[in-house]
Amino acid sequence: MNRSTAFFFDELSLWHSAGPHALTLPVGGWVQPPAGTGHAESPETKRRLKSLLDVSGLSRHLQQHSAAPATEEDLRRVHGADYLQRFKALSDAGGGELGPQAPIGPGSYEIAKLSAGLTIAAVDAVLSGHVGNAYSLSRPPGHHCLADGAMGFCFLANIAIAIEAAKARRGLGKVAVIDWDVHHGNGTQSIFEARGDVLTISLHQDGCYPPGYSGEQDRGHGAGLGANINIPLPPGSGHAAYLHAMERIVVPALERFEPELIIVACGYDANAVDPLARMLLHSESFRLMTRAVREAAERLCQGRLVLVHEGGYSEAYVPFCGLAALEELAGVRTAVEDPMLEFVQLQQPKAALLGFQRQWIEQLAQGFEA
Repeated sequence: MNRSTAFFFDELSLWHSAGPHALTLPVGGWVQPPAGTGHAESPETKRRLKSLLDVSGLSRHLQQHSAAPATEEDLRRVHGADYLQRFKALSDAGGGELGPQAPIGPGSYEIAKLSAGLTIAAVDAVLSGHVGNAYSLSRPPGHHCLADGAMGFCFLANIAIAIEAAKARRGLGKVAVIDWDVHHGNGTQSIFEARGDVLTISLHQDGCYPPGYSGEQDRGHGAGLGANINIPLPPGSGHAAYLHAMERIVVPALERFEPELIIVACGYDANAVDPLARMLLHSESFRLMTRAVREAAERLCQGRLVLVHEGGYSEAYVPFCGLAALEELAGVRTAVEDPMLEFVQLQQPKAALLGFQRQWIEQLAQGFEA
């Protein structure tokens, strides 16, 4: 089985500007302007990940590529013409608020098309058999974007666009999308919730974003009934809870669905020091979740697996989490040691809380199996 790994990246994707914000708050009034870029969705998390891949030597084991931007035809398979026109006009005018928590800068439309194009190319490389698996360092991210609106730092639905492109060009059948970004994958869910050919699974912090959303009762509708699974985990859930959810819910769902391709919406914001969530994952969590999905892909769909970068807002720690995932994809272990691993492992939930988390996951699993 082909274990080679492609890595899709373009420096221009880091030039998208989220504008003058302090974390997520617009500057003004009582909000003091920040010293740097200020916005949570900073290019530095991605730039530092790419830098760590290079200095660790892992980049030498990856097939590195850029890609052409997504075409207007690619975008229109998912997004309405009115929304795309509004997005481009605001981008051409220098930027502004495209939607809730969705600020853009000059040129963001073209950069978002490039981000979607990187995802399309990663999927195509895997489906063509040129590589066994692939990683797309897409920015801006996409999993919150609706068909007709931006939100949550997301302006184009990168994964949905890539799926529809692969269906149009390659006749792709069933696809499973696993979203382990700490925030709910509401955009992907909304686009595919009435479709039976795309399984969407979201593991997320209960009630975090969109604010108040849990989703365990949302199973899809029409032809998509049962093809949407939400796994809301309580704040403070750590390594063991996520791995238990993968074992009891995610992997069995993949086995029942039998996809031709698996895509992971690969956010790292469930890490223990992320400023926008309250989970307790570390780099080994992402390594082992990637391993579980990779092994499932090898059993179910000839190893066809694509990871697409989503959130993660700790500039210092995201690179170690991303490196672990990419090491697992490529089957290469570098000399890098996670300097925070031992500290985060010491912060994991105690037995009583872990027992509650496991009980909650078991209840969810029984509901999905029914």
